[in-house]
Amino acid sequence: MAFRVWAPGQERVRVRVDGADHEMTLRDGDWWYSDVTGTDYAFLLGDDEDALPDPRSRWQPEGVHGPSRVYDHSAFEWTDQSWTGRALPGGVIYELHIGTFTEGGTFDSAIERLDHLADLGITFVEVMPVNSFDGTAGWGYDGVLWGAVHEPYGGPDGFKRFVDACHARGLAVVLDVVYNHLGPSGAYLDRFGPYFAGQNDWGPGLNLDGEGSDEVRRYVIDNALGWLRDFHVDALRLDAVHALADRRATHLLEELAREVETLSAAVCRPLTLIAESDLNDPKLVLPREAHGYGLHAQWSDDLHHALHVALSGETSGYYADFAAPGALARTLKEVFFHAGTWSSFRGRTHGRPVDTRTVPGHRFLAYLQNHDQIGNRATGDRLSATVSPGRLACGAAIVFCSPYTPMIFMGEEWAASTPWQFFASFPDPELAEAVRTGRRREFSRHGWGEAEVPDPIDPATVERSRLRWSEAGEPGHAEVLELYRSLIQLRREWPSLADPFLDHLQVRAEGSWLLLYRGTLRLACNLGAEPVTVPLDGEAARVLLSWGEAKATGGTATLPPETFALVELLD
Repeated sequence: MAFRVWAPGQERVRVRVDGADHEMTLRDGDWWYSDVTGTDYAFLLGDDEDALPDPRSRWQPEGVHGPSRVYDHSAFEWTDQSWTGRALPGGVIYELHIGTFTEGGTFDSAIERLDHLADLGITFVEVMPVNSFDGTAGWGYDGVLWGAVHEPYGGPDGFKRFVDACHARGLAVVLDVVYNHLGPSGAYLDRFGPYFAGQNDWGPGLNLDGEGSDEVRRYVIDNALGWLRDFHVDALRLDAVHALADRRATHLLEELAREVETLSAAVCRPLTLIAESDLNDPKLVLPREAHGYGLHAQWSDDLHHALHVALSGETSGYYADFAAPGALARTLKEVFFHAGTWSSFRGRTHGRPVDTRTVPGHRFLAYLQNHDQIGNRATGDRLSATVSPGRLACGAAIVFCSPYTPMIFMGEEWAASTPWQFFASFPDPELAEAVRTGRRREFSRHGWGEAEVPDPIDPATVERSRLRWSEAGEPGHAEVLELYRSLIQLRREWPSLADPFLDHLQVRAEGSWLLLYRGTLRLACNLGAEPVTVPLDGEAARVLLSWGEAKATGGTATLPPETFALVELLD
C-alpha cells in the first residue's frame, strides 16, 4: 500500500511501518510517498528520531502519541442501506456526550439507550466530539487527530456501530467537530507544515489564509467529508466558527458548504451543517445565492440567554442585557437580541438583524440548556438545580412551541439531578496541574472559592457528571419526562407548532405572563408568583396540554403561578 504525508520544506521523510523504517520519496508538490506493506506506522521528519502519528490518521489504538494504524473503511458491514436521511426542518435534536451518557461510557453502551430517544420523539442525535484526544476522559474539544475516533469510546468500528444503530431506529446523527483550534497535548501538525497561524482563546488556530493554506483548508474539508461519507454521519455541528480566522474572498465555511452539497447529491441523502457562532450574523445560514455561506443552521445563544434570565432571574455576566423588559418576547420574534445593538458584556454594538420575512426559524436552534451553558458554570449545575419544576416546564413549552429547531441536552428531559462538570484526564502531570489551577483561577475572579470548583482532573468529577438513568422513572422526574414526550408529540401533530416562518409568530408579554400565537393554538405561560388571567383572543378554547392547574374557559386562560396551558381556539 502507499503511505503518504504532506510535509513541505522537509529534506528527508521516513515512515516507520511495524517497527521498520523506510525512506519516502517527494512528489506531487510537497507530498511524500512510500509503497510499503504493514499495519502500524508513524512518520520521522528529517533526521529526527521522534516517530509522529499521521495527521490524517484514521485509527489511534495507542492514543494520540502512539503510531497510527491502517484502517479499511470498506471492511465494515453496514446495515443502513435503506436509510435516506433526515432534513433538519421539523427535527428535534438531542445533545449527548458518549463518555457520560451511560455507565459504560462507550458507543456500544450508548446504543442500549437509543430506544429511549426514539420513544421520546428525537430525530437527531448530536454527539459531542469523538476524535482522538490525550487521556481517557474529556469533553472532546481538545482533540488533535481529527479523523481518528477516540479509542476508549470504541474506536472507528464502535462509532460506525453507533451510527448504524441510530439509523435503524430512524435517528439521524450529528457529529460535533472542532476546526478552530487543537488541544494542548499531541498537536504535532506544525511539525509537518504550516498548519498553524496564531492563537485563539483555546489554543493554536489553523492557517486558513496564509502561505501554504490551500492544503490546510483541504485538510479540514476532507476531514468533514470523511465523517459524512465514510461514517454515514448525517450532519456536522461546527464548533465556534467565529474563531476561524479566514480573510480569503471565499470563506472556508462557504467552501465547505459547497462541497457538502456536492456530496449530498452523490449519496442521495440530506447532509446538514450547523454552526456555533458568537457573531449573531445571519450570513452564515443565508443561501449562497443570497450572498450567504450556505450553512443550514446555527445555535441561538441569545434565545437561551433570554430564557435563562426569564426563568432563573440570573443577570450576571453576559446575562445582564437580557434582563431588559420584553427581552424574551423580542428575542423569540427576532432571533437575535443583539442585532446591531449595544452589548454591555462586549462593550460595543454587536450583531446584525435577521430578515424574519425571508429567513425561516428552523435555521436557528433553540434550547434551555447545552453542554457549554451548563458545563462552563463553576459547579456545572443544571437549570433544574435552581429553577422550580413549573418554570422549567414553561421554558420547555416555549422552546417546543417556538418556530425554531428544538435541542435538548442529555438528561434534561427528566430534569436530571446530576451536574455536567468540566473534566479532563491529561496524563502529563504539569499539564493536568495547569488545567486544574487555570480553572480555579478563572472562577475565583467571579467570586467562587477554590474549594467550590470541582477538580477537573479528579475521576470523581466524571462520575458526578454521568447520567443516572434510574431517575427517569422516579417521582419528580417521570412527570417531566412525560411533559417532554407530550410536547414533542404535539409538535408532530400540529403543523402550526412547527411552522418555521418567523413572520407568522406573534408574542404578547405583560408582567409575568407570555402568550405565543401559533395558528389556532395559543401557548400561555405564567412565570410569576401570583395567578394571572390571560386573554386568548377567542370565545372558546380547549386545553391540549398544561402544567399544574392551568385552565382555559371562555376566551381566557387562568394560570396559577409557574404554569402554562397550550390551548386550541374553537371559534
